[in-house]
Amino acid sequence: MLTKRIIPCLDIKDGRTVKGVNFENIRDAGDPIELGALYAAQGADELVFLDITATNERRKTLSELVTRIARHINIPFTVGGGISSVEDVSVLLNAGADKVSVNTAAFRNPQLLNDLSREFGSQCIVLAIDTRFEDGDWFVYLNGGRVKTDIRTTDWATEAVERGAGEILLTSMNNDGTKQGFALDITGRLSQSLNVPIIASGGAGTMEHFADVFEKAQADAALAASIFHYKEMEIPDLKNYLYQRGIQIRF
Repeated sequence: MLTKRIIPCLDIKDGRTVKGVNFENIRDAGDPIELGALYAAQGADELVFLDITATNERRKTLSELVTRIARHINIPFTVGGGISSVEDVSVLLNAGADKVSVNTAAFRNPQLLNDLSREFGSQCIVLAIDTRFEDGDWFVYLNGGRVKTDIRTTDWATEAVERGAGEILLTSMNNDGTKQGFALDITGRLSQSLNVPIIASGGAGTMEHFADVFEKAQADAALAASIFHYKEMEIPDLKNYLYQRGIQIRF
């Protein structure tokens, strides 16, 4: 059985780590280099870096900052934000990223997933989906949650995997920052229907929430931000708790 992964997320704006609630009311959460080094030392399995305004401001992810963070960590490192071409990915991988996360650009141009997976391998390509439950189903949102589409999340995730996405980073906008638990419904639906790892994101508030998303929704990884940034939960304590629950965790 594969071990479940705990992944801290660094949402970056203007070179600083930030965090909001439901994708709004963003506040400062610290220096991304210091936080990345701390999480690696604490036993995080991976680190995700998302330049959250890159697409909306039509600019590229801060590759220089990626390089500086990569120098301070020894765990797999996924970078996203404003990626729209093979060239963008080459820059980030050369800067120290192990994987890249694509979102809006892949939705606008699905062929991008085919091109990236062919060039770099599907194991390198993470599709990020921002989703919101409304009108009886989960729908895809773009541009950092600012633009609604009429495409169902399950449909887009299925197409993306067929095109070469090797992993899905699923963020529930309804749950994001609420600390009321992950979106077990849509996470479970994707876990059961797709043959790639599903990273659950949005809503972590207690250690039991992590256990729930692993046990009830079969997520392969769980991502969180504010509870780690503001020292509400320590990664070693979380891993010990999950281990005691019988969940396979890497120490």
